[in-house]
Amino acid sequence: MSRSKSKRLRELLANGAIMLPGVPNASIARQVEQLGFDAVYISGAGMANATAGVPDIGLLTLTEVAQLAGYIARAVKIPAIVDADTGFGGSENVTRTIRELEAAGLAGCHIEDQEFPKRCGHLAGKSLVPVEEMTGKIKAAVAARRDPDFMIIARTDARAVEDFDRTVERARRYVEAGADGIFPEALQSPDEFRDFARKMSVPLLANMTEFGKSPLLSFNELAGLGYRMVIFPQSAFRASMKASHKLLQSLKEAGTQKDWLDEMQTREELYKLLDYDPAAEKWPGLTD
Repeated sequence: MSRSKSKRLRELLANGAIMLPGVPNASIARQVEQLGFDAVYISGAGMANATAGVPDIGLLTLTEVAQLAGYIARAVKIPAIVDADTGFGGSENVTRTIRELEAAGLAGCHIEDQEFPKRCGHLAGKSLVPVEEMTGKIKAAVAARRDPDFMIIARTDARAVEDFDRTVERARRYVEAGADGIFPEALQSPDEFRDFARKMSVPLLANMTEFGKSPLLSFNELAGLGYRMVIFPQSAFRASMKASHKLLQSLKEAGTQKDWLDEMQTREELYKLLDYDPAAEKWPGLTD
């Protein structure tokens, strides 16, 4: 299944641009699939924030990420790309990372050139590893994959640390090392998104996270500039957290949730999302 999903991801990118809503868990991933999206993005920040209640600073281990991402990848039929942070160590660690993520059913991942411990890509105070260290990780990732279609995307955070030209230079080195795609984090204007795309020949990923350094360009705008993957990593999580805060505040004040029933997913809607029939002898998810 993971091989067919990675192949499907390659086919989608060959045919045009795709939107990848970010999800922190498998239930929201099922919603993404149900609404007709072609692929899903598994946010590293989402997993850390939603599951462990910690910030996005590399606190989850490879074992935790592979397990959490695996739940999501196996819950849907569409391809899933996961945030693999800095690869969880040096080149040898990256080798294991790729093997574990492939085994978990992912169609691809991105690895970044920050030093560990990493920081959220839209915060100040980031630092980068030398280009040679990052290219070594990319080469290790390419050599480690058993599925040639598993997509290895190199993320560079150089725009916030060095400058735009150095970001382009790093990206080119990463492509030479074998990266299948490039993720330029935290570009700061529409012109930078345009100019970066003009200098690259591999599929590009644009991050449309809210409250960050990048302008919120539309999917169609980015597709027109040449980006093939557009992620919205925390949009669903942020909206759900805002809604749950309002519900809990109301519950604390009123002592009842009855005024919120119209805002809730019903039991029937949940069961439909999970493909669960309480009257059936066996849930099909147990045999897939």
